[in-house]
Amino acid sequence: MGILSRTSYVIRSKINAILNRAEDPTETLDYSYEKMRDELQQVKQGIADLTTQKKRLEIQKRRLEENVEKHNEQAREAVRQDREDLARQALEKKNSKMNQIEELDSQIAQLQSTQDDLVDKKNQLQGRIEEFRTKKETMKARYEAAEASSRVSEAMSGVGDEMADVGSAIERAEERTDEMEARSAAMDELQDTGAFDDALSDKDSIDRELDAGRSASEVDSELETLKAEMGKGTAPEETADADTESADASADADLEDIEADVDDEEVEAELEELREAEEEKSAE
Repeated sequence: MGILSRTSYVIRSKINAILNRAEDPTETLDYSYEKMRDELQQVKQGIADLTTQKKRLEIQKRRLEENVEKHNEQAREAVRQDREDLARQALEKKNSKMNQIEELDSQIAQLQSTQDDLVDKKNQLQGRIEEFRTKKETMKARYEAAEASSRVSEAMSGVGDEMADVGSAIERAEERTDEMEARSAAMDELQDTGAFDDALSDKDSIDRELDAGRSASEVDSELETLKAEMGKGTAPEETADADTESADASADADLEDIEADVDDEEVEAELEELREAEEEKSAE
C-alpha cells in the first residue's frame, strides 16, 4: 500500500469515527422515515399525473366517438339525397376517426396498466413505510432507554471523572475525620489519667482528690454556720414586730376616746343654745 493510499485510508477512517460520534441514531431514523414519506408522495403525484393524462385521452376518445356518429348521420343523409360523393367523404372521415379511437383505446389501456402497477407499488411502499415507522419508534425507545440506563450506571458506579473526584474527596474526608476522632479520644484518655498535670505543680491525682474533699467539707461547715446565725436573728425581729403592733393598738384606742369626748361637748353646747333661744321667746 502506497503512502497516498494509506493517507487516504487514515483520513477516511478518522472522518468515519468523527461522524459516528456525531451521529444521533434517533435523528437518522427520523430522517430516513421522512425520505421514505417523500418518495411515497412522489409516487402518489406520479399516479395523479398519469390518471390526469388518461382522463384527457378518454375525453378525446368521447369526442371522436361523437364525430363518428356525426359522420355516420352525414353519410346517411347524403345517400338519401343521392349524393354519393358526400356520403363517401363522410364515411372516409368516419373511418379515420375510428382508427384514432383504436389508437386511443390502446394508449388508454397502456396508461391504465401503468396506473395499476403504480398503485400496487404505492400500496407496497406505504406498507413498508408503516412497518418502518413502527420499527423506528421501537428502536428509538430502546436507544433512549439504553442511553438512560448507561447514564444511571455511570452515575452509580462513579465511572466518570467527576464521580472519581467525588469519591477521592469522600475518602480523604473520612480519613481526616477518623484521625480527628482518634486524636480527641486520646486527649480525653490522657486527661483522665492525669498525664496533662501542670508542670509547676507537685501534686498528683491523689492530692487533687484530697483537696477537693477538704474544699467540700469547708463549704458544708460554712453553710451550717450560716444556718445557725439565721436561726438566732429571727426571734428579736418577731418581738420587735409584736411591740410595734401593741403600740399601734394603744394609739388607736386613745384617739377613739378623744373623738368621743369632743362629740359630747359639741352636743352639750348645742343643747344650751336651744334653751337660751326658748327662754328669749318666752320673755317676749
